[in-house]
Amino acid sequence: MQDITQDHSPLPADDPSRTLTIARPESDASLRHVALVGDTYTILLDGKQTNGHYCLIDMHIPKGGGPPPHRHDFEETFVVQSGEIVATFRGETTTLRAGETLHIPANAPHAFTNLQEEPARLLCICSPAGQEEFFLQVGVLVPTRTSSSPPLSDEEKAAAGKKAQALASQYRTEMVQKS
Repeated sequence: MQDITQDHSPLPADDPSRTLTIARPESDASLRHVALVGDTYTILLDGKQTNGHYCLIDMHIPKGGGPPPHRHDFEETFVVQSGEIVATFRGETTTLRAGETLHIPANAPHAFTNLQEEPARLLCICSPAGQEEFFLQVGVLVPTRTSSSPPLSDEEKAAAGKKAQALASQYRTEMVQKS
């Protein structure tokens, strides 16, 4: 384990060019809500706001929602705010409920789904930032945090899947086969 107490250099000066951010997902019209894989992801903090350290995403996951199996070279943490999800990590499944946290180490294959009638709400932290940009590239902007994904024809679904696959490596992500 890394010992973070070794560095005794002074803290850098405050950077006044960085500002306080307050995200209000229910009322802030400047927030971006992205429909993707049947879910809606609201970008609360992006890499520009955190100096690239992380992004914070509010996830609305309806019944049957959740991403397909994938992996990426950044850390990802989910905090279940309401509802529950079934997560698969390296082929093992576990159920997480409101108040519980799941951390996915970089490069590990994982997925999750909501099997309940009630939508699940998660906070997702990706470190370093960048995943929010992938979502913006492959998803569709919708008006609110709980907006449904617009209906897509089979051709549109196929095109969206191809676009995600084409952009995945640029965003350090790989889709994996279900095990």
